[in-house]
Amino acid sequence: MPKWSLWILTGLLVVTPLTACVNRRNVEQSNSQSGSSTRNTSRLDTILQRGKLICGVGADLPGFSFVNKEGRYGGFDVDVCRAVAAALFNNPDAVEFRTLTPKERFSAMQAGEVDILSRNTTWTLGRDTEVGMEFGPTVFYDGQGIMVTKESGIKTLKDLEGKSICVQTGTTTEKNLADQMAKAGVKYTPLVFEETDATFAAYAQGRCQGVTTDRSQLAGRRSILPKPEDHVILDVVMSKEPLAPCVLNGDSRWFDAMKWIVYALFNAEELDITSQNVTQLATTSTDPVVRRFLGAEGNLGPGMGLPQDFAVRIIKHIGNYGELYERNLGPKTPLNLPRGINTPWTKGGLMYSPPFL
Repeated sequence: MPKWSLWILTGLLVVTPLTACVNRRNVEQSNSQSGSSTRNTSRLDTILQRGKLICGVGADLPGFSFVNKEGRYGGFDVDVCRAVAAALFNNPDAVEFRTLTPKERFSAMQAGEVDILSRNTTWTLGRDTEVGMEFGPTVFYDGQGIMVTKESGIKTLKDLEGKSICVQTGTTTEKNLADQMAKAGVKYTPLVFEETDATFAAYAQGRCQGVTTDRSQLAGRRSILPKPEDHVILDVVMSKEPLAPCVLNGDSRWFDAMKWIVYALFNAEELDITSQNVTQLATTSTDPVVRRFLGAEGNLGPGMGLPQDFAVRIIKHIGNYGELYERNLGPKTPLNLPRGINTPWTKGGLMYSPPFL
């Protein structure tokens, strides 16, 4: 090999590693800056700086999300929002509610108009991927049903042959109805509306012989009809409807915070921690599982950007999942919805929280 070739080869052997090292350092710096930027621009920080949560809800569904005579939002979905506010601010009223229709809800999330959506929203593959949502734990396991008048004599899907059915567009309901009727070989006429009120008004006026949506919604709307006892929800479940709060994709810090705040509701019920005993247990319990969950030891809250006592704040103000359910949907409410599979896994239900470790 000529001497000049040796010089070139030697130079390449020296320069190439140095270049690679510099490039790697640049990539690492870039990744670091990107990661730092991501952390700094988390929605969680924005909410904390703002001093209140902005939550997208409905306003026309008794038991889940409605506005009472005093103009105050109430219901199961609303309490989920208040639980998040309690965790962040130790104040369940640090929430600004935005009323959204089914058609508006996802565009409002994508536009950044709300921080979280808690509005009877079914967790589906399409919404999780194409729409760009990140769903938290399912807070209510539901299924789609149909309500008819007792005097109609309708008892099965087959009895709806040739009848009109009122259904709300922009939901999973419309497609489920079409799928199940096609499967049953039943021809029907859908009357489609954008608003919940318009859908049920048409049903109440007799413009359709049946109205369909989630069974819990049917129970809620039946409770405010002039004569609830004149209407029956058929013993038919047409779909799986796992209802869950959601946030926008791409913000793991905010998603983690929302997710574990909801899990705290489940975990508190499993541990028999209630709004009545949480303050005492936080200071006197010797159970390491309870102490860690309530922030008496460990570092679970700050580890994800929440206060150390975030679980105590939630339970003190909102209660555990069971208390939330009983207050809004239980036997002492007009809805009187049996808990069914919405009971803790320890009692045969599906409500389950991963360990707080």
